Amino acid sequence: MSGKMSSMGGNNRIFVGGCIAVVLAAIALMTGVRTDYVFNASYVVLQFIVLASAWNILGGYAGYVNFGTSAFFAMGGYTALFMIKMFNAPLLVQIIAAACCTGVLGLGIGLISLRLRGIFFSIATVAVAIVLETVILNTDYFGGAKGLQMMRPEPIAPFTSYDTMLFFVMVLMAISAVAISRYIEQSWIGRGLRAIKDNEEAAECVGVPTLKLKLIATVVSGALMGAAGAPLVMYMRFIEPVSAFSLNYSVSALAMPIIGGTSSWIGPVIGALLLGSVQQIVTVTISSELNVLIVGVLLVFFVVVAPDGILGLVRKLRTKNSAKGDAKGGAQ
Repeated sequence: MSGKMSSMGGNNRIFVGGCIAVVLAAIALMTGVRTDYVFNASYVVLQFIVLASAWNILGGYAGYVNFGTSAFFAMGGYTALFMIKMFNAPLLVQIIAAACCTGVLGLGIGLISLRLRGIFFSIATVAVAIVLETVILNTDYFGGAKGLQMMRPEPIAPFTSYDTMLFFVMVLMAISAVAISRYIEQSWIGRGLRAIKDNEEAAECVGVPTLKLKLIATVVSGALMGAAGAPLVMYMRFIEPVSAFSLNYSVSALAMPIIGGTSSWIGPVIGALLLGSVQQIVTVTISSELNVLIVGVLLVFFVVVAPDGILGLVRKLRTKNSAKGDAKGGAQ
């Protein structure tokens, strides 16, 4: 037991050290790079990390596939828009308000739909996105179908531009999302969610509070997705329902954990870095229209070749190499 606790403590120290290194690297990037595109592209990749980590809490750990990521993401953006129009709130307040609003939205959706299972739950999440988009489309306060254009305020010191400020904010959000996902995976919540994924009926029989755990996962997942969407208004300087509720967000949020591996917190990070980087490179070199095609091709490839994602593929290779080593040792 003491050895296990020591190992966990060592892993925690490594994780904290890695987070500090990421923050220092971000600061170095802001001081050494003057091209806004670098920060804009990095912002998108970091946003993918938040969405993928958030999706994995419910879809990966518990096995409840959520196709409604765009609903939470867009509502985060529209909550931020409301806070700007009503109170001229700063970015931090917008993010907190968006997380609270979409967390409550997640709780409501969970209470209504989490008793559904399999494809029925997934269809329910799609329906939520459609309903919310329809409401926004017909609400003049939020610009309706035409959307609204916004003016960026001055960046807060020590940031020299709003792009660098948004980039640094998203760095902190990505670290927070990964840390929350990692904590849930290693806590009693994660153990309960994995039991639900393996066999929900059996988990209920042995006393696992399945509904409570699923509601926790839905609230946390929804809050993180909404927080990721809050800076969208100032990042784009414009918001309208069709792009905010785009199905691409839902597909990407699902694809990234599957590509990286849903069994661990690091899988969505790997998938987001891979998919997000490839999409940004293709956008610059070829065309942004190919982004959806890239997601589809990679998703089909990993589902067929490596259904457990990159993490599962690495584990298989390690097991195979270990078996070869044992065979050679036995032969000697």
